[in-house]
Formats: sequence, C-alpha cells, structure tokens
Amino acid sequence: QVHVVESGGGLVQPGGSLRLSCTASGLTFYTSDMGWYRQAPGKQRELVAAISGGGVIYVADSVKARFTISRDDAKNTAFLQMDSLTAEDTAAYYCYVEEYPGVFNWGQGTQVTVSS
Repeated sequence: QVHVVESGGGLVQPGGSLRLSCTASGLTFYTSDMGWYRQAPGKQRELVAAISGGGVIYVADSVKARFTISRDDAKNTAFLQMDSLTAEDTAAYYCYVEEYPGVFNWGQGTQVTVSS
C-alpha cells in the first residue's frame, strides 16, 4: 500500500522561507514523478513544481526563482524549498507521487501561511 506523508508547513513572515518534505513508501520511488499542487481559498488549484523520476523539473512561473524542487531517492523523499515567501503563497500544499501515468497518490496536505 502506498503512503505519502508531507511535512514542513507552517506560519512564516513575508520574505521568509519554508521547506516542505514529501516521503513516499510502498512504491518504486526512483522512477516516480513527484510534485506539489497548492490550493488557496477562492483560487484554482495550481501546480507549483514537479520533478520526474529522471530529474526533469517544472516550476510554475508564479514561483520561479523563489521555489526549488529536489529529490533524494535514497530517502524516498522530495523537497520543496520556498524562499522569499509572500502572502500570495498562502495556501494548502499537496504533494503527489505519480508512480504510473495518471495514477496519483496524495499526501495529507500541509498549510503554508505567510503573514506578519
């Protein structure tokens, strides 16, 4: 059975940083694609960043140069480093693991709140 566990959200001041982690088990991690979506109240769900099993990276224009996605296959974990956070980044962030095309396993979600 696949399990996906997220951590690292919280409250941070504008300009601050947070690092989200996403650890998966019960699947072949190193070939799986991973990423994060975010959902803010009243806004559409947005794909923030993704990294394929081969290391191909996508980062949304809205966060490019501020967010970095990476993975450690030895730890079955992906990371989303978020720097220079603004209030616009406030959202629930959801990690996913796509072991097979179209088959998504989701983390529980973590709230990121950027506020002074």
